[in-house]
Amino acid sequence: MNLKNSSHSINSSNPKTWLITGVSGFIGSNLLEELLKLGQFVIGLDNFSTGYRRNLEEVQKKVGSQTWARFSFIEGDIRNIGTCRKACGGVDYVLHQAALGSVPRSIGHPIETNESNVDGFLNMLVATRDAGINRFVYASSSSVYGDSPELPQVEEKTGKLLSPYAVSKYVNELYADVFAMNYGLKVIGLRYFNVFGKRQDPNGAYAAVIPKWISTLIKGERPIIHGDGETSRDFCYIDNVIHANLLSSMTDEHEALNKVYNIACGESTTLNELFGLIKESLAHHLPIVQAIEPIYGPFRKGDIRHSLADIRAAKSMLAYHPEYDVKEGLAHSILWYLETLSQDRKV
Repeated sequence: MNLKNSSHSINSSNPKTWLITGVSGFIGSNLLEELLKLGQFVIGLDNFSTGYRRNLEEVQKKVGSQTWARFSFIEGDIRNIGTCRKACGGVDYVLHQAALGSVPRSIGHPIETNESNVDGFLNMLVATRDAGINRFVYASSSSVYGDSPELPQVEEKTGKLLSPYAVSKYVNELYADVFAMNYGLKVIGLRYFNVFGKRQDPNGAYAAVIPKWISTLIKGERPIIHGDGETSRDFCYIDNVIHANLLSSMTDEHEALNKVYNIACGESTTLNELFGLIKESLAHHLPIVQAIEPIYGPFRKGDIRHSLADIRAAKSMLAYHPEYDVKEGLAHSILWYLETLSQDRKV
């Protein structure tokens, strides 16, 4: 992690204790790495349903054994209130990332999605409240905008929800607001827009588009674009998201609390444009990919056609400014995938 202009005011000489749920996942493990590098103590909670032990092992190698000693891990499930209470003991800040992600997965498995994303979320709110923790920052999603045709998307205006995943994330926001109102809990929700970067899994039925395409191109195969390629997204590099979580945790602006914020770059990129950017960046390392063209398949059920964030609220209230644009983030991501995939072949 190399945040360019961090202004989150984390004091390494007076370290705090942070709980990261979903710590072995893509976003959770990146948060872990950054906090350990900042001299903090971290408790991690995960059941490895979508995360990987290899992510934790990679962080351990990155930070070294002395720094790693400030991390303690609880293997457990947020669907168990007792586990949540145990994890919250002695914690100053909660970064709640644990969830069953993916719109297609939620359509295929709505009950499991609800159990993790709604029941588990409520367990974490209750445990945080009862432990008297200072701040609860949680991952919401741009999926809550549903079929809203308005672009860019502003926090106050959502549309008809299109998937169980979107419903679960919207319920998170409702519960967080109710807990803030009734119990004085200090919460901030972050609506992530298509986050990408190192440690994002390129494999499996529910892999996100960027890691999947990078991996496919590195193998010399043709990626599949769902639809006509003119579907657009606001892709956001992982370091921007880490920065937003730290800013949300440390802000002392009372007016910034108990709100949800779009976390993105505020830039629209079509899938066709994205494919071109990935291919261009990867061609610097593997010139052969220049000749590869995509395969166009059917649209996916539950997918939003266009997504673009208005990030003015996060800028004004959290001092959030995306430090990496899509092109720069892709260049960093591709280096990581090239190194990781080449190591996998050697094993």
